[in-house]
Amino acid sequence: MTDIIRITAHELENLLAQQPDTLLLDVREPEETALCALPGSVSIPMGELAARHNELPDGCPIVVYCAHGIRSQYCALFLADAGFSPLYNLTGGIDAWMRDTGTVPRA
Repeated sequence: MTDIIRITAHELENLLAQQPDTLLLDVREPEETALCALPGSVSIPMGELAARHNELPDGCPIVVYCAHGIRSQYCALFLADAGFSPLYNLTGGIDAWMRDTGTVPRA
């Protein structure tokens, strides 16, 4: 099974600068993503991921995030079992991103 790497908001900023092909996967519900989302994110709610994971590119880094990092961890485990790699889980989710970077990414 693929390891899932926990990544902080600041580490994610560095990863995006070094690997611009990184896919940001938002697994929150549409009403949550309507409030704020990381720029360039792909939105696939957790409940739809099993049916839609084939929409994701293979071979590029994928950072999964949600509000607090719990749902995204489960989704990252699912993607690891499906063979995706490398996988990251944003520790603390988008709430940690806003707190740690001081930015509120509006959708």
